[in-house]
Amino acid sequence: MISHEIQLRIRYGETDQMGFCYYGNYAQFLEVARVETLRKFGISYKELEEEGILLPVRNFSIKYIAPAKYDDIIHIQTVVNEIKNAQIIFTYSIFLNKKLIATAQTELVFVSAKNFRPMSMPKQFELLKQKLV
Repeated sequence: MISHEIQLRIRYGETDQMGFCYYGNYAQFLEVARVETLRKFGISYKELEEEGILLPVRNFSIKYIAPAKYDDIIHIQTVVNEIKNAQIIFTYSIFLNKKLIATAQTELVFVSAKNFRPMSMPKQFELLKQKLV
């Protein structure tokens, strides 16, 4: 299984009027988790972009179970579920004090920076894909 865990502290500016972490911030948290997961396995977003490979999000879904508040430390477990042809799928479990507070999934597409069209899986992901089997 390809997985990685990070922790993030909820900052005051990330909370809403009710004192909860604003729901829209979770997309950014997942991006941090996704980038760090790929980095752990030797894949750099920066290097991909320098090679003309982009990874836009095609689909994003999240289920909120319980809120996080200012100064809480959340743990995000990221799992690479699938890598095929032109896409990669990640799932996320977000915990607060070992309690599951949200689950999410993102689907990204490999896109050429030259023409913004989907492309085949870049060579950097071949070793990662082998670890899924």
